[in-house]
Amino acid sequence: MGDRTTVYTRPLARLIEQLQRLPGVGPKTAQRLALHIIKRSPEEVEALAQALVEAKKQVGLCQVCFHLSAEPVCDICRNSNRDNSTLCVVEDSRDVIALEKTREYSGKYHVLGGIISPMDGIGPDQLNIQPLVRRVSQQKIKEVILAISPSVEGETTTLYVGQLLKPFTKVTRIAFGLPMGGDLEYADEVTLARALEGRRELD
Repeated sequence: MGDRTTVYTRPLARLIEQLQRLPGVGPKTAQRLALHIIKRSPEEVEALAQALVEAKKQVGLCQVCFHLSAEPVCDICRNSNRDNSTLCVVEDSRDVIALEKTREYSGKYHVLGGIISPMDGIGPDQLNIQPLVRRVSQQKIKEVILAISPSVEGETTTLYVGQLLKPFTKVTRIAFGLPMGGDLEYADEVTLARALEGRRELD
């Protein structure tokens, strides 16, 4: 008995394989996306490929807050209309985007780049915690809002960061209308807005 015929020609199979590596993309979605791309014009496919390559080359981290940025300092940090006295600390850039959609927050941000997770080998030194402490201790920041998802690791990170910042400023945490283990980025705008409004001082 000879080799079984593969369902996809090799280049298409490779494309599907790569698409499946994206978060939230299963086999069926990867197949649908791959077939959609193949049906597009060469110009459209080249534009997509170019956008991917340029985004990877040009997008880095803001030198101030560590949010994604194509410039050394991101748009939010450069915006003179933002409140410099309030700092919202989040896990990653997805949380900045989620909070910005609420239009309830007008201060600046600080992105930790993850949360403390000993099981995954992530300790405080792997995160942007020391730059945060320096920022708060050197600038006139009246309030730091900790907006970290309420998982066990998130709680550990919130308490750890809160203790480091308390000597320098008022530290609050957002009130969650979310279940334990819920992710900030998946919360709707109204829930997030209420969470910001209902923040309380860290014990």
